[in-house]
Amino acid sequence: MSSKKNIPLPETFGLPPGGVETHAHLDFPDFAEDLDDVLDRARAAGVAWFGNVFLSPEAYRAHQPRLSTIAGMFFTLGIHPHEASTVTPDVLADMAALFAQNQDQDEDKGLRALGEIGLDFYWDRSPRDVQIRAFQEQLALARELDLPVIVHSREAEPETLTILRDLGFRDRPLLWHCFGQGRELAEQILADGWHISIPGPVTFPKSTALREAIPHIPLSRMVLETDCPFLTPHPFRGKRNEPAYLCYTAQAVADLRGQPIQDIWTACGDTARAFFNLDE
Repeated sequence: MSSKKNIPLPETFGLPPGGVETHAHLDFPDFAEDLDDVLDRARAAGVAWFGNVFLSPEAYRAHQPRLSTIAGMFFTLGIHPHEASTVTPDVLADMAALFAQNQDQDEDKGLRALGEIGLDFYWDRSPRDVQIRAFQEQLALARELDLPVIVHSREAEPETLTILRDLGFRDRPLLWHCFGQGRELAEQILADGWHISIPGPVTFPKSTALREAIPHIPLSRMVLETDCPFLTPHPFRGKRNEPAYLCYTAQAVADLRGQPIQDIWTACGDTARAFFNLDE
């Protein structure tokens, strides 16, 4: 990959059509003009399922009708810590109603988890006490509705772990989104019975702690994500991310574990389908 002309394109990896993109924001304006092309490129690269993460009930209502017509699409819904101040009793009731409606309608089984929710003390775009309250209240809703949870935690790992444990989330279905830390945190997450999602920065040589943790995470607890349009992996870092680039993350994981990429692709896909209860 020393020059652009030598970069292998996603469709050249020859991956089987069982990949699961577990975390994407395809409803964002970044994809308004070419979503069909984005999805075609992803399918050519072996991605069969797309998990779109809605960050508000309003976003869900605005974009779910179109996205739900796309084969392999599934959804999660939660209020991001940046918008923690919007978590009110009315919003929580609205979210509960959307999940209940989803469960009651046989033709619409798209909502699979509550999230992404959590704490972000890196950007601090919401006061920390407000973030904690919003996180706790959404976790309570997830327990009430018996839903899997997708957790966002940045520069707030000790606080996140404490809240999850205090609220009884050990051994409940939980996915740690966009994992970027080292082996110690990974082992704590695994010991609590949770899953870990690996993003594009695993391809960055300077992501030392993350890269060292990869061989110690069982594939039965590991899934892959892009978090597109963010966190674009090498060799397209700095460009818009998209689901087709999941293959570069899979390749980095394969190299770090000394396993064939096809094995990583298939195993992580199987883990994701089991976690989100996706039909074959």
